[in-house]
Amino acid sequence: MSNDVRSKVELVKSLLRAIHEGAKPEELSSKFREVLSKVSPVEIVLIEQQLVREGVPIGDILKLCDLHVQLFREYLASRELSGVPKGHPLDLLLKENEVIVKLGEVLGLYASAVLKSPEHPHEIFEQLKKVLQELRSIRLHYRKVQMLIFPYLERRGIVAIPRVLWGREDQVIVKLREALQLAEKASDGESISKVAEKALEVSKEVSELVFRENKILFPAVWALLSEGEWAAIAEIAKEFGYLVQADGEWTPSARPIMPYEVEPGISEEQIARLPPEFKQQALAKLEPDNYSVRKEGDVELSKGFLKPEEFEAILDSLPLEITYADENDRVRFYSKSKLMKGFARSKTIIGRRLLFCHPPRLEPMIRNVVERLKRGEAEYKEYWTRLGDRIIRVLVVPVRSSDGRYLGTLEVVEDLTEIIKNPEEVLKNILVL
Repeated sequence: MSNDVRSKVELVKSLLRAIHEGAKPEELSSKFREVLSKVSPVEIVLIEQQLVREGVPIGDILKLCDLHVQLFREYLASRELSGVPKGHPLDLLLKENEVIVKLGEVLGLYASAVLKSPEHPHEIFEQLKKVLQELRSIRLHYRKVQMLIFPYLERRGIVAIPRVLWGREDQVIVKLREALQLAEKASDGESISKVAEKALEVSKEVSELVFRENKILFPAVWALLSEGEWAAIAEIAKEFGYLVQADGEWTPSARPIMPYEVEPGISEEQIARLPPEFKQQALAKLEPDNYSVRKEGDVELSKGFLKPEEFEAILDSLPLEITYADENDRVRFYSKSKLMKGFARSKTIIGRRLLFCHPPRLEPMIRNVVERLKRGEAEYKEYWTRLGDRIIRVLVVPVRSSDGRYLGTLEVVEDLTEIIKNPEEVLKNILVL
């Protein structure tokens, strides 16, 4: 252990002694800020490992995790991220990082305790597994960053930073999955130690990710993104959900702006506000994305743009076939898959009553199903049948507008023969992403 880390360990131990003697966090505010401001998120993990080795009670060190989260909050409030409104997407992402950094520290603490004890106390190992399970939720945080924030950077030509960060985030998710798999099988001292070692890796890398986001990424996007861009992020983020509850509602005054609507480029004023670490990497090779996704002849849909020929070709390329009947139970559309053969249909069914597209013996059943779906008594109905030697699944689904108004009925036909007949082969080919 270097002299620098050793001196920081002594600083933290002095704070822990005060906690152990009953001092409250608010009473330690000034001292705590002075001490922990000298310790990075990565170093705190190393320091906690050393404290465990020296026999400091785990309960006391867990209290340090709470103080460290408070430091993050105060540290950011005094720097580039001051003025983020409550309930703003960035406010909620920062609060998620408070949860993540604490879970990461607690994981490292339990992992260090397991490695310190050759007997590997059962209760400590169980706590470690519990924290590993809780950490699985961090994927929700990174999905929002990857899917909602990175596209706005890429539009401006900032590509390297999102790719590197996504790679690091993915690395943590993979290691977390590996740790969980090892934990489920661990039974002896050696296998439990492997779990603890992997957990320590996860703990350190989670702390590094939080530090990179809070110190570099989030200040950068706060400087770059307009209110309209944040409005779009806020709208879509609600569909993803958050790890924390909002303690306020942010109401933007600008209309939502999607990445493809952003005029590529970065102003001098924005460059001046960028964190130095971000500026050095982002501006070294800046290639704004001028691609126009909206083309002549496109039909504008709520989730993108397509030419009619593209739409039809996409449906024909799916491994399923659909038939759509409107609110009057008249067939308006059907598709034919290039990848499977479903029920016989032709253009002559356009305008036909949905009931008349089935044998008379099935008419009462079809009528009953459609009426129940219209009334909202079921989200869908599922049926299985045979077509020659093929096993077919049929889903009958009500189609509704965004405000819940019934628009029609969709019949989806899928050939699932291989999955039913060769489940073991399918399981062998599963790739965990």
